[in-house]
Amino acid sequence: MLNNEGFDLWADGYDQIVGISDDEGTYPFAGYKHILNEIYNRTLAGKCDTILDIGFGTGTLTTKLYEQGCHVWGQDFSERMIELAKEKMPKAKLYQGDFSKGLVKELKQNRYDAIIATYSLHHLSDEQKVELLKDLLLLLNDDGHIYIGDVAFETRAELEHHRALIGDEWDDDEIYFVVDDFKKSFPQMQFEQFSFCSGLLSLKR
Repeated sequence: MLNNEGFDLWADGYDQIVGISDDEGTYPFAGYKHILNEIYNRTLAGKCDTILDIGFGTGTLTTKLYEQGCHVWGQDFSERMIELAKEKMPKAKLYQGDFSKGLVKELKQNRYDAIIATYSLHHLSDEQKVELLKDLLLLLNDDGHIYIGDVAFETRAELEHHRALIGDEWDDDEIYFVVDDFKKSFPQMQFEQFSFCSGLLSLKR
């Protein structure tokens, strides 16, 4: 798993690396722009005054929401990612912290119309994901939504099938969503597939 230094070293080339994988339709970022565009549209279609982004990276998605007048909060592991994002969103409230250990206290004091996480939660174990999502649901305003875009599969069999096809390129340090497993804790979870290896998971308060 990447440590803080690894994330910082990766930060400056992150958007380019993601773009190449998405354009070529390859693992792990096939469908990336489509998913971000969908989250953007759905967030703006609802009440979107307050947005929390978990693992916002360089701010690719939240910058667009910020430009539409949304008030943005966020937490990321990498200080360098935060520096890059603050250049785009100077008034956003962005905090450094390891979200595998939960949110920083400043973010727990607010309530949000939408909480988003794109390609960030796969760094958590499934148990950590469940604990974090339960906490995040409590921070939503009425009719608020959580939107998660990530490498994800409907069933464990589908994940194992694609793991075998991808072979040595598969990242064993990342723990991907298997929707059937998470519906035990979140029966209301919705899943829409956007590529062979990615999808949009959503939860409503």
